[in-house]
Amino acid sequence: MARKKFKLQWIMNDTARRTTYKKRGTGLMKKVKELSILCGVEACTIVYSPYDPQPEVWPSPMEAVRVVGEFKSRTENDQTKKGLKQENYTRQRVAKAKDQLVKQQKKNRRMEMENLMYQWLAGGNGFQT
Repeated sequence: MARKKFKLQWIMNDTARRTTYKKRGTGLMKKVKELSILCGVEACTIVYSPYDPQPEVWPSPMEAVRVVGEFKSRTENDQTKKGLKQENYTRQRVAKAKDQLVKQQKKNRRMEMENLMYQWLAGGNGFQT
């Protein structure tokens, strides 16, 4: 059975919002746990809620403090070595788009030449003046 599509917007009903928060919070914790186990990475989640006085922490508060501390102890370069700054990301996207454009232009030109050759071989002039 397909899931119903819905708009991502503020839930007006407080009870429905609280229920959705609980379900999605549980799902988030499960996903982080799975990511940690399946990929062998150190991860933690800290979620502050307007419904609970204490934040939800996975795997444990002590482990979360250790993971965050380890991350903060790294140099800024190590913290962001896999990340992209917006400017670099945009440059990469533009370069990729230019490459795709050049490839498509070459392909179009080749197909245009093939069509002209087929028209010429079929007895048509193929050239329009």
